Amino acid sequence: MALPKGKISKARKHSRRANWKLEAPTLVECPQCHQMKLDHHVCKFCGYYKGKEVIKVEAEA
Repeated sequence: MALPKGKISKARKHSRRANWKLEAPTLVECPQCHQMKLDHHVCKFCGYYKGKEVIKVEAEA
């Protein structure tokens, strides 16, 4: 197995891990029902994607 030539300092190790962060999902307005939905996904409120009905969504009672 390969072994490291020298010790990795805490600063180098922590700066490498500093780019692991969470991002909020990109939300856009649905052109059909004007609800917020995930970008490039079928709207879960009306079932439309790119102006076409993809899935049937029943209205909540």
